[in-house]
Amino acid sequence: MDIHQTRRRRVLQTGGGFGLMAALSAAGFVVPKAALAEWNKAAFEGKTVADAMKALGATSPAASGEVQIIASDIAENGAVVPIQVVSRLAGTQQIAVFVEKNPNVLAAVFDVGPDLAPDFTTRVKMAESSNIVVLVKSAGGFATATKEIKVTLGGCGG
Repeated sequence: MDIHQTRRRRVLQTGGGFGLMAALSAAGFVVPKAALAEWNKAAFEGKTVADAMKALGATSPAASGEVQIIASDIAENGAVVPIQVVSRLAGTQQIAVFVEKNPNVLAAVFDVGPDLAPDFTTRVKMAESSNIVVLVKSAGGFATATKEIKVTLGGCGG
């Protein structure tokens, strides 16, 4: 047996990268929780925008022109609605996207590190024509922006 076959067998026996990760974790070099994204279950299970915002810690956010939602006014397919969110607020820490009439209103949360530009593009699923609401957490508090998008076909319900 040549050296390549021996190495391949060792990798397969240890489960590839998972074996290495488990070994590093057991040795205390890698903390598994640090490798996983934390999520706010209560916010994602919120049935109204107000409930989900409250779970994210926003009690009375103000509308701001420094938060921009870039999306078409009409979406031909509610199953895939592309949107872009841009924050020009200093010290942006988090951006959350809500779809007001979806069964679960919180669609996405982006944590913004100090080296990241607060400019995200994503696709959301919309059950029907609805407002998209964006909540931005920054050094100055919470701010929002809203945009109505009309859905002509499909969506969460079919």
